[in-house]
Amino acid sequence: MVVLVAVGFVVGGLVVVGAFGGLHWYLWRRLVRDTTAPGSIARRVGTGVVFAGPVLLIGAFVAESAGIPFLIIQIIAWPGFMWGALLIYLVLWLLVGELVRPLFRRWIARANSPATMVPEDVLVPATEVSDAATREQEQRQQPAPVSRRLFVSRAVSGAAALAAVTTVGHGTYGVLTGPRVKQLTVPLASLPRAAHGFRIAVVSDIHLGPILGRGFAERVVETINGTQPDLIAVVGDLVDGSVEHLRSAVEPLSRLHARHGAYFVTGNHEYFSGAEQWIEHVQELGLHLLANSHTELPHFDLAGVNDLQGVRLGQGPNFAAALGDRDLARTAILLAHQPVQIHDAVEFGVDLQLSGHTHGGQLWPGNYLAGLASPTVAGLERYGDTQLYVTRGAGAWGPPVRVGAPSDITVIELASKQA
Repeated sequence: MVVLVAVGFVVGGLVVVGAFGGLHWYLWRRLVRDTTAPGSIARRVGTGVVFAGPVLLIGAFVAESAGIPFLIIQIIAWPGFMWGALLIYLVLWLLVGELVRPLFRRWIARANSPATMVPEDVLVPATEVSDAATREQEQRQQPAPVSRRLFVSRAVSGAAALAAVTTVGHGTYGVLTGPRVKQLTVPLASLPRAAHGFRIAVVSDIHLGPILGRGFAERVVETINGTQPDLIAVVGDLVDGSVEHLRSAVEPLSRLHARHGAYFVTGNHEYFSGAEQWIEHVQELGLHLLANSHTELPHFDLAGVNDLQGVRLGQGPNFAAALGDRDLARTAILLAHQPVQIHDAVEFGVDLQLSGHTHGGQLWPGNYLAGLASPTVAGLERYGDTQLYVTRGAGAWGPPVRVGAPSDITVIELASKQA
């Protein structure tokens, strides 16, 4: 059995490496080989970029675990992760170009009369002259004619590259300017009249790290405090990195302010970044930790469970510990990082679960992939008597880019059906 598992990992790894290499070969072929002359400076530069991009991307993923100084991690992270986003949209736009390419070539062929084309399928034919010496001199002075195939390759590849850069640039701007506030009213059948209008600011997946740092944290805190919530729920994936490296970046979170405080549950990335240290440090910042536990607020119970990733450290979610001894007559709101935990929430009679984790897919068409692993990718849905709300998150993991999944901080206003 162990041998089969090992073989499976090896085969899976080879498939991933092969696909990764194949995508980059395709990029090099379409963007470099098909558009530049052999031995030209343009081909050498293009080849260097296509080679350096994946090296930096891999370096960005492994730098933290390799014990590299944090400054170097930051230097590698920007170009490495940005290449990851560009890779996705260069491939997608080039695939669109494959559909356009034959149509474009036929249009070019119709637009050029056969009488004006040389036998080598040249778009701009050399001027015929009778004198061989004059013709040779003009050929030296004029640029070489461009073949139809080269013209189409340059046009399609250039348009695809421009579209990819524009897509990634717009997505980066959306992340760096900070999340927008989303307002949502959620009616709860058992919520007492006195809690009608209670407002919870839900924020998840801030992902402070080598790219999104202190300045981003300050924008998030300013946005949350500006909504003047009654309670703040930080639903995991706060950081990508150690307390040592990110102590300054997370410091603005100490200024989060709400009448009933700010509460925190772990996400999977806390367990990649030294969960025990972060669990201690977030409490030093003034956040109330809900680690498989609940607290009784004036009109409802607020519970929180650890992330599923904690299982490997013996710190996984424990719904019985968090919800087993509470008064079932009271409304229960649960903070759980991953939406898949909704099934346990239903079993334990939770009224509303607040989650993150999915980023709404972050990079289209990632929302379709996220839907394979999560029952809800973003928004509010009902599962039996339990409602699940999934925020797209405030930050971004990997490349600071979002396409088709804008970041948000959601202010949920609870509504009592008795009001």
